[in-house]
Amino acid sequence: MVKTVLYAEKLYDNDKVEREVFGADVRVVWHNVANLSQLEARDCADIDGLMVMRHAVTAEHFAKFPKLACVVRMGVGYDKIDRKAAAARQVMVCNVPDYGTTEVADHALALALSLRRGIALHLEAQRRPQPAPWSYVRDPLLRRNGVQTFGIVGLGRIGTAAALRAKAFQFRVIAYDPYMPNGTELGVGVERVRSLEALMEQTDTLSIHAPLTPETRGMISRAMLERMPKGSIVVNTARGPIVDVEALADLLKRGHLAGVGLDVLPVEPPVEPIPELLRAYRAREAWCEGRLIITPHSAFFTPEAWEDTRRKAAETMRAALVGPRPQNVITPEMF
Repeated sequence: MVKTVLYAEKLYDNDKVEREVFGADVRVVWHNVANLSQLEARDCADIDGLMVMRHAVTAEHFAKFPKLACVVRMGVGYDKIDRKAAAARQVMVCNVPDYGTTEVADHALALALSLRRGIALHLEAQRRPQPAPWSYVRDPLLRRNGVQTFGIVGLGRIGTAAALRAKAFQFRVIAYDPYMPNGTELGVGVERVRSLEALMEQTDTLSIHAPLTPETRGMISRAMLERMPKGSIVVNTARGPIVDVEALADLLKRGHLAGVGLDVLPVEPPVEPIPELLRAYRAREAWCEGRLIITPHSAFFTPEAWEDTRRKAAETMRAALVGPRPQNVITPEMF
């Protein structure tokens, strides 16, 4: 029996990849709605599989799809999908965990190094109407990699890739991840700490690579950030709500933190009232100039990663609906 898959967002200009992956076994339906609430009942009646990238899928949305068997999140994170509601309706939830691993790891290191080598600092200083002197600066941002500890929260695919890159740049690398099996750290040659407190207290450059879950929401709190040595930097390419961004702003302004690099914010796209960090960044206020880099949740993107997302998502949906067996399944008990 032919299955029907709905793409609810306009992401591509053609269906070439989908036809290659699905063949005659799956019929693809295309819509372009701002959110799933805009779909009519007739749009949902015969849908077996739902593809989402930016859309949330709530219990109300699940109720619209009487035949739905699988939702594939076209990305790594799945915090916008109500998995309890999915489980109640026996709908499988899958993700695409391996489409932008190298890009996000590269981006995290690029943010860290741009701050730690003073590149962002000099960029701003040299393009002022009255440029700074043609000379190096003495600033807590600038540290030799080899004397720093690079702390990683979350040693999954991206965290591991970031760890290997940080090692190549001669950082001492430590990691905190209570869900990784014992010995995982040995495979990549990093040290493991057993508490977040221990990680924060010895980390000069922090890179966050954890999923957003009830446990990780707000995990990098003001109290945790204050445990970091003076002159530390924080990089977040994971999810915005993991970190207290108001505390980041205060600690950067006070000089406890020397730099911050963010690819994610608590609300995306940002809406009023926007976080103080973003407001000051856009205003180019002196306390954050050259010490703060913000990118618009773009760490994952290259043309190659975008293509991977598309193809791997289709392959994941086909495996769930047609076989031979499901892959990348997110079970209800998984955070």
